[in-house]
Amino acid sequence: MNTADASPAGAEPARPGPSVDPATGPGLLDVLGVAAVVLDAEGRIALWSPQAEELFGYTAGEALGRFAAKLLVDERNLDTVLALFERVMSGGGSWAGTFPVRHKDGSTRSAEFRNMRLEDSQGRLYALGIASDQATLRRVERDLALSMRLVAQSPIGLAVLDPELRYVLVNPALERINGISAARHVGRHVHEVLPRLDAAAIETAMREVMSTGRPQLNRFTTGRTPADPERDHAYSVSLYRLDDPAGQPLGIAASVVDVTEQHKTSMAVALARQRLALIADASVRIGTTLDLWVTARELGDIAVPQLADLATIDVLDAILTGDHPPGGPTDETVRFRALAVKAARPTPATLAADPVGSIARYDATRVVTQCVQSARPVLVAHVTAEEMGSVARDATAATLLAEAGLHSYLAVPLIARGEVIGAMGLQRTDNPLPFDQDDVLLASELAARAAVCIDNARWYQKQRHAALTLQRHLLPHQPTPTPGLEIAYRYQPAAAAGEVGGDWFDVIPLPNDKTALVVGDVMGSGINAAATMGQLRTAARTLAELDLDPAAVLTRLDHTTTGLGHTMATCVIAVYDPHRNQCRIATAGHLPPVRTRPGRPPELLDLPTGAPLGVGGVPFEATALDLDVGDQLVLYTDGLVETRDEDIDVRLQVLTALLGDPERPLEETCDLLLGELRQPDDRDDVALLIARTRPVLETPRR
Repeated sequence: MNTADASPAGAEPARPGPSVDPATGPGLLDVLGVAAVVLDAEGRIALWSPQAEELFGYTAGEALGRFAAKLLVDERNLDTVLALFERVMSGGGSWAGTFPVRHKDGSTRSAEFRNMRLEDSQGRLYALGIASDQATLRRVERDLALSMRLVAQSPIGLAVLDPELRYVLVNPALERINGISAARHVGRHVHEVLPRLDAAAIETAMREVMSTGRPQLNRFTTGRTPADPERDHAYSVSLYRLDDPAGQPLGIAASVVDVTEQHKTSMAVALARQRLALIADASVRIGTTLDLWVTARELGDIAVPQLADLATIDVLDAILTGDHPPGGPTDETVRFRALAVKAARPTPATLAADPVGSIARYDATRVVTQCVQSARPVLVAHVTAEEMGSVARDATAATLLAEAGLHSYLAVPLIARGEVIGAMGLQRTDNPLPFDQDDVLLASELAARAAVCIDNARWYQKQRHAALTLQRHLLPHQPTPTPGLEIAYRYQPAAAAGEVGGDWFDVIPLPNDKTALVVGDVMGSGINAAATMGQLRTAARTLAELDLDPAAVLTRLDHTTTGLGHTMATCVIAVYDPHRNQCRIATAGHLPPVRTRPGRPPELLDLPTGAPLGVGGVPFEATALDLDVGDQLVLYTDGLVETRDEDIDVRLQVLTALLGDPERPLEETCDLLLGELRQPDDRDDVALLIARTRPVLETPRR
């Protein structure tokens, strides 16, 4: 810290000029009760002050003209007093001391005297006596001595400043705190003595205290002083206004305490709380879905900006493809797939990162490669120009990172179930502090929590893909054209964050040009549901091909479902006879089909609901339904209409409203229903089958 004095060496500090204060309030002399008495050369009282009346009890009328010794001194002390008076009057100088004085009330009091000889212009001699009550004087002396001792020996830095905010007193503790002697303080302002503190704010607070009289306690300030010019310190400053007995401001008293260590401790505690809050936040915000990409973005959102200015999340491509050896990568080069890039603000550093979804291959010289191969964090606290190449993917990226101001880098492995699955790269560009070991621990904790979620999403994605593949393999790819019917269908799996379910549909040709239409929904999700769906679809097809009544098919299918264990499913079967223009329908706990007819509003068929398959022992009932040419049957699973925030009856009304045009091409109707009724986050799959009646001789169209 630059501690040069504001004034030239040896210059006298500025002193205030004389002033006249018209205040009539009590001062220090009034507190002491100083009495003045003037005696003539014979010892008679010539002048008597009001304070003398208060101290001795006699009025001026009672005292003037009387011999002071006889009035105020006990006879036992009379000779001593006369001798002292003679010594003063004969030119022996002044006399000071304590002497017992007789009060008017007859008591004797000790008074502190100062006596001296006076001479007027004509050579006449007088004696001036100044006296104070000894008890009062001793009390003031003790208070003053105590105050000075406390100021001098206090471990707290203390200072007194005049009304112009110039130092007039500094105790030794403040000399040590500031590293400046008291002499170099006196007469100067705070900003002149300590220019590297926030002196402007301190002096503003002092003026406010001078103006209002209200103290300001424990003001926090930081800066550097000559006592430790290379390191910032924290100080707690309290300010008080000093008033005289009349209430007039005399200046400012300041106390200063170096609280650097306490400040460091409180900062450490606050930082620890912030880190714990970040970890707790990560537990809630990471892994909200089973989507691999969303989970990676959630990790980036947690890391930025609380921990880093930019974060990249990459997984080993071999982990996604499944062609990796156990235990993590061992090759000198490693292939990464970028999952997420998160920046606190637009920055060239994002252009230096691998684009999301791209694959990059890095050799052993790259920090991220060293991180996943060692399964340990790699910290480059201060990135030099030479080290920029080991952080960036190429020379162009290195230039972009340098332009962004990258100065500190941290790579942390993503380890799930003992296996390295990727890495998180953290960069600091705007935050001036480099990463430290505390940051390494925090980043490792976040990475550990996120890695499990990412791995869960990866396994779910893999299993979902297998289930979806099985589901689509088991569904009919191209139903056989059937007489008298035009068919359109859709199967749509759940959203990326949802589950692959057991929904299915089937179109089964039967003897005598009849056709069985089947839509079912196995409760549950995943591969097990898909496999169960395959079994039930096969059983339903086999039973329907026996040309059984739909109710009989459901009865036997219920028996089959019961034999599969803890399995339940809903199903609707419609058998259409084009020669009789009649359809027989039976349901097992399924949502009602919709019938549309030209010139009439769509209607939900009122059918016996029946119990779901797998309940066992519950009879099913088939209903006959006449269908004219151009009529439509719409069969669907609950994934088309059920939502978490709307009543099912409302959704079914929306469904029927969308079917108001029975002449619309069936393919367009399928697209319309899925587009209007499905939501992006639907967690259930859907099977949709629409059949429109045509003349028997008309060639069926898709």
